[in-house]
Amino acid sequence: MEYMQFLIVIIFSPLVQGVIKKLKANMQGRVGAGVFQPYYDLIRLFKKDMVISGATSWIFKATPYIVFTSTIAAAMIVPVITTGSNLSMMGDVIALIYIFALGRFFMALAGLDAGTAFGGEGSSREMTVAILVEPMMMLSIFTAAISAGSTNITKIAEAQGIFYSPSHILALSAFIIAVIAETGRIPVDNPDTHLELTMIHEGMLLEYSGRYLALMEWAHYIKQVLLFTIAVDIFFPFGISNNMELSGLAISFSTYLLKMFFMAGMMALIESTRAKMRFFQLPSLLGGAFILALLSLLIYIMMGK
Repeated sequence: MEYMQFLIVIIFSPLVQGVIKKLKANMQGRVGAGVFQPYYDLIRLFKKDMVISGATSWIFKATPYIVFTSTIAAAMIVPVITTGSNLSMMGDVIALIYIFALGRFFMALAGLDAGTAFGGEGSSREMTVAILVEPMMMLSIFTAAISAGSTNITKIAEAQGIFYSPSHILALSAFIIAVIAETGRIPVDNPDTHLELTMIHEGMLLEYSGRYLALMEWAHYIKQVLLFTIAVDIFFPFGISNNMELSGLAISFSTYLLKMFFMAGMMALIESTRAKMRFFQLPSLLGGAFILALLSLLIYIMMGK
């Protein structure tokens, strides 16, 4: 059973997306769609036919499968409700970030492969954001990794306590900004817009339809929940089970769902209270988050906590 905990991320990722959209609608005075709407959208897309440009190569057709498979591979090595899985022992932070980078690389190639202006613009912007986000994410995680003596997420989750030092608070702040950027949310990107001049993530998916688009959207939902899971594993590890007892797993699963809904509520609150920034203002935001991550590491080295 411990080898199947990644299925929780796969199955419940559209639900978390639905909760975020529902909370955003309520905060903005709208009714909004139901929390299960992302499931209906995925089913609808899987049933639709695909329209593929004749100008595309094998990269365009292979990218949805590569992105979806790489996201599943990342989910398999991240502890969700228990640290007792042998697969979780392979969950090195550096390897995980490179798995995410593999999917991002092929998405950028697919955006360029169709030969459209908006696809190329989205790919260019995505890689620019990635250059700023990946070092910040690594530095914020390294603060917790040094204190745990390992870059393995399972070891970090097992070693962390509930007490938070200044270095951990700074690292958490930087990581939250990294999650916002990685999931394409306000103020970095607007996941609900289809205005071509403002899109980053959506710009790379404009030419996809049908099953391919469903795989890409589902992979995006999984990646979002996976980043939430990494955040709670590193900075809020309480409640995660260290064994395979059924009672412990039930409590851990309930705690995990509460953590995911908390993260969803926080994302909805941020998006409802902030406006999207201009693209050329993003280096200021992401650069400031990088400074926070760097300070968290320096403070830990100097203070030892």
